[in-house]
Amino acid sequence: MEDKKINEETLNKIYRNAHIALQSISDLLEETDDEKMKAELKDQYDGYEKIIGEISSYMAELKIEPKDINALKKGFMRSAIKLKTLADNSRTHLADMMLQGTIMGITELYTTMRSNGESVTEETRALVQKLLDFEEECESKLKSLL
Repeated sequence: MEDKKINEETLNKIYRNAHIALQSISDLLEETDDEKMKAELKDQYDGYEKIIGEISSYMAELKIEPKDINALKKGFMRSAIKLKTLADNSRTHLADMMLQGTIMGITELYTTMRSNGESVTEETRALVQKLLDFEEECESKLKSLL
């Protein structure tokens, strides 16, 4: 029973992790006119959206209701991005902002797997790994934009 709860919590953590990235990308897309940055953000958006779909489908199979980030946190994130890009919306600054968030996401995924990896299903481990691999790929691409 405990493992089932840990599996559910892990799925919700990775679901929220990917949704936070999606929300941040959406907010940043509104703040840039740089075509190279827009293209990278759109690619990342599509990648996160695909992974969220896979997580959501698996959660539906398990009859788990996804817990999204709350409206207050979304509003805070949007405000923080608006504020941080007000004076500087350059490609380098936006890439740095995204890189910081991506590294936080990667760290959270490693921490989640270190503490819950033994107690989750193989499918959940695979989804965590898929998201982790994607975020590490994003990290590499963002570094090239600095």
